[in-house]
Amino acid sequence: QVQLVESGGGLVQTGGSLRLSCAASGRTFSTYAVGWFRQAPGKERVFVATISWNGITTFYDDSVKGRFTISRDKAKTTVYLQMNSLKPEDTAVYYCAAGRTPSYYIETYNYWGQGTQVTVSS
Repeated sequence: QVQLVESGGGLVQTGGSLRLSCAASGRTFSTYAVGWFRQAPGKERVFVATISWNGITTFYDDSVKGRFTISRDKAKTTVYLQMNSLKPEDTAVYYCAAGRTPSYYIETYNYWGQGTQVTVSS
């Protein structure tokens, strides 16, 4: 079993930065890929970025490439999402999720956090 807790969300102006954290408990977390997804009001939850268990493989949605960076610490207990050059359209609840392989697809992930709100003001 894996438990995930996101933190680091908040209110930021356009062009600003935030770093989200996904802290995990559960002894098998280091073997899981982790993805970040986001859900804006009235919209579906969509893929943002993912990282393999060893940190070697990363994928990004085109909308965040060059602005967001996903990483995980060496102990593999925390995954980060560094978000730079934020735009109002990045406003959403951000969720981290753990699954066996890095993937764009939401159904690939077995464990989910509760989400953290990111609001970008114009």
